[in-house]
Amino acid sequence: MNRFQIQEAITKLGIIQLNEMQQKSMAVFADGSDIILLSPTGTGKTLAYLLPVMSEINIDDERVQAVVIVPSRELALQIDNVIRQMKSGIRSVSCYGGRPAMEEHRTLTGVKPHIVIATPGRLVDHLEKRNIEPDAINTVVLDEFDKCLEFGFLDEMRHAIGLMPLIKRRILLSATDSDKIPSFVGVDTDKKRNGKAIKTVRMDYLDLREQVSSRISTNIVHSPVKDKLETLLCLLRVFRQQRTIVFLNYREAVERTYQFLKEHGVSCEMFHGAMDQEHREKSIYKFGNGTSNVLVSTDLSARGLDIPEIDNIVHYHLPLNEDAYIHRNGRTARWQSEGHAYIILHEDEVVPEYMDKNTPEFHIPRNLPDIMKSEWGTIYIGKGKRDKLSKMDVLGFVCKVGGLTRDDVGRIDVKEHQCFVAVKRNVLSASIDLMKGQKIKGIKTLFVEAK
Repeated sequence: MNRFQIQEAITKLGIIQLNEMQQKSMAVFADGSDIILLSPTGTGKTLAYLLPVMSEINIDDERVQAVVIVPSRELALQIDNVIRQMKSGIRSVSCYGGRPAMEEHRTLTGVKPHIVIATPGRLVDHLEKRNIEPDAINTVVLDEFDKCLEFGFLDEMRHAIGLMPLIKRRILLSATDSDKIPSFVGVDTDKKRNGKAIKTVRMDYLDLREQVSSRISTNIVHSPVKDKLETLLCLLRVFRQQRTIVFLNYREAVERTYQFLKEHGVSCEMFHGAMDQEHREKSIYKFGNGTSNVLVSTDLSARGLDIPEIDNIVHYHLPLNEDAYIHRNGRTARWQSEGHAYIILHEDEVVPEYMDKNTPEFHIPRNLPDIMKSEWGTIYIGKGKRDKLSKMDVLGFVCKVGGLTRDDVGRIDVKEHQCFVAVKRNVLSASIDLMKGQKIKGIKTLFVEAK
């Protein structure tokens, strides 16, 4: 049986050594136990369950063997991308609301995934229609279980698990502790399988939260007026091209802040739940590939996004609670790196109880540098994986036809129906002009700057 090679996979991810939590979860899973893993954001939970689950996949069997249930499309896409980056031969498909289920059905039929990552409602839909056959599904993972409950997915999760009667292995992951786990999950009591006792191992790494927060320097920035936009703009001028997420509590405030920053020359994107799927994905691609230095967002991006090397977190609005504060800050200082958090306060606001009352103040300098545009732009190509395009196809085309060198090209994202290519801004327009009207792999398509 063709098996997953763990060391090769993590090497392709650029990881030298797994952390203690990841190593222990692999040992526990290999011992036959179910797992409840509690660990804060940014500590490597995704690999802690993906590696042991993938090690049990029979690559020669083309049926779905494992299902990962997640609360959001962003987390589904993130996990799917991690699996693809390993290039192990294990195939995966992400399924979520906001796009036609029939389109996903065609993808499932064509890809024949070993692992499906899905939001609860969409998973139920595919299982009921038999787009996903449950007969080989033996492992289920509930990722960000606390968030699934917060989003009101309890009934859908119960229904989905009930439609997969042959589950043998269960992993539940959460960034917060839960007083009671519903019985349908199947990890609350020890069981027997083939006459052998199967225990549930609880792995609590929530104390790592202290280690993560110790790598984040936190400062208060005082705004002289209640409207903090000018203070935010000055702070971003201090940061120059550092990658920054600005958190606000309301969608309307996100849009207002985004428009203000754009009008003042800041390379930024916005992200909130009322945006359509294509717009949200484009925002994340452009922020992730360096086209935009700033992401203005609600707490939707506080979890489920895997964007490395975030330098700064700015709390434009105070978080609604301590958990929100922790998860926002968890976007930086990932994988042992360091990060910075800034809380903008006007005179009527006070530091919440859960924050250190001795948090130092950051004073914005008087003489500030001008806003710096990112050196990268993004080219949108109107064809993708469904048209048999690969990253190497795209790279070869933009270099040969678009007149670019390898150094002119940054991150390439090939999605189902489109591609996004990071290109040095100073050659972007000329490159698009050369590609217009040309065919990529014999297909005529659209080449434009992603706005």
